Amino acid sequence: MLNEVFSGTIAVVGMGYIGLPTATVLATRGIQVIGVDVNPRIVEAISRGETPFIEPDLAVAVSGAVAMGRLSMSRDMPEADAFIIAVPTPFNPDHTADLSYVQAAAENIATKLRPGNIVVLESTSPPGTTEKVSRWIGAVRPDLRMPHVVGASADIYVAHCPERVLPGRIMIEMVTNNRVVGGLTSSCAIKAASIYRVFAQGEILLTDAASAEMAKLVENAYRDVNIAFANELSLITESLRLDIWEVIRLANQHPRVNVLSPGPGVGGHCIPVDPWFIVAAAPDLAKLIRTAREVNDHKPHHVADQVIAKAGRFRSPSIACLGLTFKANVDDIRESPAIDVVSLIANALPEVEIMVADPYVEELPPKLQSNANLRLVNAGDAVDQADIIVLLVEHDAFKALRHTRHNGKVIYDTRGAWA
Repeated sequence: MLNEVFSGTIAVVGMGYIGLPTATVLATRGIQVIGVDVNPRIVEAISRGETPFIEPDLAVAVSGAVAMGRLSMSRDMPEADAFIIAVPTPFNPDHTADLSYVQAAAENIATKLRPGNIVVLESTSPPGTTEKVSRWIGAVRPDLRMPHVVGASADIYVAHCPERVLPGRIMIEMVTNNRVVGGLTSSCAIKAASIYRVFAQGEILLTDAASAEMAKLVENAYRDVNIAFANELSLITESLRLDIWEVIRLANQHPRVNVLSPGPGVGGHCIPVDPWFIVAAAPDLAKLIRTAREVNDHKPHHVADQVIAKAGRFRSPSIACLGLTFKANVDDIRESPAIDVVSLIANALPEVEIMVADPYVEELPPKLQSNANLRLVNAGDAVDQADIIVLLVEHDAFKALRHTRHNGKVIYDTRGAWA
């Protein structure tokens, strides 16, 4: 039973950056998968074998899974042998977790459950959320014995398996990374692990649900704290007129030092969000984690202030902002600090022409569409026409522009790509 490999039908709820790759990896390994999403455009696109976002190797895998008949799509919750919840968990204005999407998914799944089914929460969540999933299901289906009530004799297996992949490498890391599977009971963890044993080459680590939830938050808070250290160093070295990239290069020659690279802030769905869940769980104790979040959240304001000050040197400046995504070579703009920087500059300098370039973005994000002084252009044109060039994302396409057409221009490289 410990080495059991799942066989049956799986419904994956939420066809986003984690749900779709998870569904595809399972489908390409012979599992019958039904993807569920409330967005009709996403359902229709995937049904045609198309991907709604860019991720290396995903498009071929999706088209193949659909062509083989292993991956189908639905807007309605189907019956299945197992359900994976991969919906968003944003934070509220007070930085507590918004679990409304998880609750809605759990309650919809509840209507289709049969004894012996498995429910896995993959959405990153505060400790205790997996137990809430069991409670939400139990409230809809009082006829089912749920693990939070009866333990090992439950009819339904409920567990948490947090995703831990890097955009741009999702299809590789989905398979090769170790996975943590936490159950509300040990039998819940074992049953859920059978799903990941279908494709996971890394080790599958079994634990309790709350520990699995906390481990994921710790992973991202660890990264956030270390990035905050680098970002704070960049502010200090800037004030001392030192080259942050040279300082970090030298410091990292020490065998036990590995300072990360600073940037214009921290983006993506995980790192800017998840540490707040720890802070909310223990607000009086999470002092370092809170401070790291504040340092990183402030960085876009600092970058914008520096660009605005540089613009004051010109009578009628034009500014090129290179990059809108949260990291290099992906189309993911979730929580992107680059968007915040551009928005702050555009709002502060409404009469200044600001050109924005990003090879992975086809239209300005909603946050920027009301700014009349912004326009999306080709990177080469932006660099040619601008007085001030702000590098916000180190896309490979931008690295190719290094040391070309920069004569007489003010360069503000927030990523060190042109250092």
